[in-house]
This record gives sequence, C-alpha cells and structure tokens, in this order.
Amino acid sequence: MDFLRYSRQMLIDGWGEEGQRKLNNATIFIAGAGGLGSPVSIYLAVAGVGKIIICDFDSVEITNLNRQILHSHTRIGINKALSAKITLTAINPDVEVIAITEKITDENASKLIGNAVIIMDCMDNLETRYILNKVAIQNRIPLVFGAIYGMQGMLSFIQSPETPCLKCLFPEAPPKETFPVLGVTPGVIGALQALEAIKYIVGIGKNLKNKLLVWDGISCDFKSFTARKDPHCIICKDI
Repeated sequence: MDFLRYSRQMLIDGWGEEGQRKLNNATIFIAGAGGLGSPVSIYLAVAGVGKIIICDFDSVEITNLNRQILHSHTRIGINKALSAKITLTAINPDVEVIAITEKITDENASKLIGNAVIIMDCMDNLETRYILNKVAIQNRIPLVFGAIYGMQGMLSFIQSPETPCLKCLFPEAPPKETFPVLGVTPGVIGALQALEAIKYIVGIGKNLKNKLLVWDGISCDFKSFTARKDPHCIICKDI
C-alpha cells in the first residue's frame, strides 16, 4: 500500500497508518451504481478501501447523466456496475472492484454481500432496501441508508439491535414514481454516506445512530430527528 497517496487523511487525529490499514483491509458492499452509488463509491475508492463490491443490474441511460457521475455519454447502454468498475479502477488502481450485474433479491442478497463489513444502501426503491435491511440484521453488520428527492435528502446509520431498522423508519413503501432530482443532491448525501462508512471502519468520530439526518437544499438546512425502534416491527422486534 502506498501511504503517500493517503498521507493527508492520515494526519487526522486517530487515523494514522493503523486507520489506513483498516480501510485497506475492508470490504464494502454498495447496492446501486446510480446517483448515490456514484459519490459513495468514488469517495470510498479515493480513501483507499481495499475491496469494493458494487451491484447494479441496470444499464446507463442518457437521463442518468445529470447525476450519476460514475458514467459518461460514451457508456450509454453499458451495465452500470461494469461502468463503475472502469471509473473506480482508473481513479485508484490499488482498490479491488468487484462488479455484480445481478438484481438484488431475497434469494441472492446474502451471497452477493458476502463478507462485506458494511452495506451502503444507494438504491431508489424501498423493496430492495428492505431486502438489504434484513441481510444487515441477519449478518449483524451496519447499513448506511441514504435517500434523495429533488433538492432534499436524508441519511441514517442503521445497526440493529442498537438502532431502529429500516422497516421501523419506513414501515411501508411509497408508490413508484419518476421523481425529480438535481445531481448535487445525491452528491451531498452520498458524500455523507461515504463519511459514515469511513468513520466506522477507521474507528473515529461518531456515527449517525438513532438519528435521521435531513438536508433541505432549498434552504441549505440540516435537521436531525430522533429515530426510534418500532416495538411491533415485523423485522427486528425480536432482535
């Protein structure tokens, strides 16, 4: 590992060579190579995470390009996970990038996630998010939730049984829709998701547990709300 590449971040209190080795030894699973998955994966790659598993079954479309900065107009029609691997490998060739082109399902989710130490939820639908939530609970690993809409976004660090699970926070999935989004919004939320993962792995700072952080890009306000477990949650009530 070339410590020179990471020398500036290693100056942070509590980081040093030990913290960088923790990142280098870590495997992270990123669900989605779209608007959120783009900044999440890019910032994890430049930070020196040793292995990134990025999963997306969809292909790049021109309507993605206002926000999905992993991709370019030259890759329209290419699977997003494969496109992500090209970008991330170019950014940091020392990071091992595993591209998975399968759709995440109840049947394959645990196998796809494998030995990852954390799950980055960068999806755009709650059905798949619920699947990731269950695997995170079963495997006792954290899930970093991020969501966006227009010029607003939210995130939380979910680690059952310490925190509410995703089903506690969002008991029902909303109707599917094509929602508005400005590229800056997933940039803001995705960067914060990556920060949560990095802090957890390096072992510095405080993660966003038992809180839901909401960002309003119109007013540029951040607000933090207490997140509470649902005692009747069908997923985590017995954890």
